[in-house]
Amino acid sequence: MSTDYFSAAHTASWIKPILRWLDPGISAHTMNEIHHAIRKSAHVVEYFIFTLLLYRGLRGRERGWHLKWALIALVTAACYSGLDEVHQAFVASREASPWDSLLDSSAALGAMVVYWLWTRLGTTPPAAQEVTPAIPPRF
Repeated sequence: MSTDYFSAAHTASWIKPILRWLDPGISAHTMNEIHHAIRKSAHVVEYFIFTLLLYRGLRGRERGWHLKWALIALVTAACYSGLDEVHQAFVASREASPWDSLLDSSAALGAMVVYWLWTRLGTTPPAAQEVTPAIPPRF
């Protein structure tokens, strides 16, 4: 998404008409603020999902949470974010921003925190997972 096609000028060409259709009386300032918020939200969603996929790829068939895998996924996403901003410096319609890289890295960290919480809070303790033997029906 760091190409010319996803530059602010290009995304504005289809986001702003949608905003104008949703609210014909929207001011230009409000439209620009919403457009900016949508673009920054895309950073968060993109790197959140990217980091979860990295983690999934690293863990392979294993299950659960491992700090090593999380750190590798997090560092990989942060490095990729930095390289993405370097790439954008060479695209005429884009601009590189260290703040975008920080936002991307924060989304990656958020993904690992959410996944850690999900693995910790979303499962029952091993002691509670005892299986009672099935009793066959009586006829």
